[in-house]
Amino acid sequence: MLIASSALVLTACGSKSATSPTTSGSAGASTAPVTISYAYEQEFGAYNNNTADQNASKNAVVLNEVLRSFWQYSPDGKVQPDTEFGTFEKVSDSPLKVKYTFNAKAVWSDGVPIDCKDAWLTWAANSNAYPTGAKDKDGNVLYYFSTAGSTGYEQTDPPECNNGDKSFTITYKTPFADWNSLFGNASILPAHIVEQQTGVTDLIAALKAKVPATLKKIGDFYDTGWIFKPGQFNAAISPSAGPYVIATWQAGSSLTLKPNPKWWGTPPRSETIVFRYISQDQQSQALQNGEVQVMDPQPNPDLLQQLKGIGPSVQVSTHDQFTFEHYDFNFHGEFANKDLRVAFAKCLPRQTIVDNLIKPLNPDAKVLESRYLLPFQPAYDAVAASAGGSAYDKVDIAGAKAILTRLGKVGVQVRIGHNTPNPRRTSEVALIRASCDQAGFKIVDAGQDDFFGNGLANGNFDVALFAWSGSALVTASNSTYVTGGGNNNGHYSNPQVDALIQKLNQELDPDTQQQLIGQIEKLLWDDVATIPVFAFPAVLATAANVQGVQYNASQSDITYNVSQWSLKQ
Repeated sequence: MLIASSALVLTACGSKSATSPTTSGSAGASTAPVTISYAYEQEFGAYNNNTADQNASKNAVVLNEVLRSFWQYSPDGKVQPDTEFGTFEKVSDSPLKVKYTFNAKAVWSDGVPIDCKDAWLTWAANSNAYPTGAKDKDGNVLYYFSTAGSTGYEQTDPPECNNGDKSFTITYKTPFADWNSLFGNASILPAHIVEQQTGVTDLIAALKAKVPATLKKIGDFYDTGWIFKPGQFNAAISPSAGPYVIATWQAGSSLTLKPNPKWWGTPPRSETIVFRYISQDQQSQALQNGEVQVMDPQPNPDLLQQLKGIGPSVQVSTHDQFTFEHYDFNFHGEFANKDLRVAFAKCLPRQTIVDNLIKPLNPDAKVLESRYLLPFQPAYDAVAASAGGSAYDKVDIAGAKAILTRLGKVGVQVRIGHNTPNPRRTSEVALIRASCDQAGFKIVDAGQDDFFGNGLANGNFDVALFAWSGSALVTASNSTYVTGGGNNNGHYSNPQVDALIQKLNQELDPDTQQQLIGQIEKLLWDDVATIPVFAFPAVLATAANVQGVQYNASQSDITYNVSQWSLKQ
């Protein structure tokens, strides 16, 4: 779930050329007295989007232009440097070294310079360099900082810089495939706030000293100090490093961005951006009524038809995206038994789900056989053909029933957890019930409106139904399948998979990367570790007078360039 580097992020929910979100606006452009409202389903919850339990799209869409950093995902899912924030360059191949330089004018919205100390906090929080000495119930090492994924950071030495420095160098202990994916995408947080809130006078010195009591104070605030109850945002401890600040938050209703007076780069084009929290089934009506001007919800056939029926006042387009639906097993429950997972896979009606719910949106949609690659990516067909998922393409009720009978598990209850309301997922569970109940399972729709907050992280599910939103980076899925990984909510573990993922992290050759991904996929299918279902089709709908909105296929979502949104004059 780590947006900070290259991992996947929880999402509620044709390639385009990359257009920089930081430089395409005209220099010196003024901010117009314009308000643009964006319809979104899930409410913001945390200023720190990098921890294992807060790394979600609901936070990312707000933070994209509040916490700028060294790079952002481009519309085609690749790393796009943010040269207004700073620059970075590889200065050595052996050992691999990368030098980062903050913009000389870069300051937090409270006036404190952005510098070396902030880089140290990012590295410390995401490198797994600070173990507590304790382990969880699965035997995994616990750390003072929660991270959604340590990929990349754990392969480096600490930043080479001192307090006040505007540049720092990172040296890798081993090669890293996505070396350009660190210190970006809302990963850099204000170290001076951590000092103020913990009483630590010199964060870098404290991180070097590694005194357990001090590390606990720092880690506890980093993990939880920036989580907010609805409507209770604390701006004093959450400064901006981008063109917008979070100005107001009305619980259950809206969150408003206003221009950051300390922003040193191109001014945002609109004075006010409002996130309107509206359920999916009401968003199209809100767009038609003019309550919102932009929406990109999880599509379903009825919604697409509603949008197309509004008329010329609304522009509608469909797209591919780096997001896929999947079913994760809880390995701390009944599904620790592989045979039971096989039985569920046999009755899971993946093709029916695709035919009924996805093909009306994308006639070329197919059952997804890979977790690392999506059908619109060039290497997908080769990897999917040998992965092994096709063994579960056709429903086998008799085979599933035979396994349940042999195990003495006929009638076993399966709670499928997902976030509600979501009409498509409710329909998915209904299709699964109609199929798998015939085999002897008792499928229960365990959807809840706070599933991501209280269901998934707490293991309150037998099967979790949700989507990962990612990018074109090859290391994006690593923390999802590695033992103890921040995205590994089901607690799956396979030492062979761990070893192959480690190799993939260090592999620079694209052909070898593809071979390693193929090997990982085969093991995941052999274990029935998790079941991919389909790649998300995407729909973007905007009022006809809105300009600057560009679909982004990555986990950054369309708000990656919200500072460029404006209204036609």
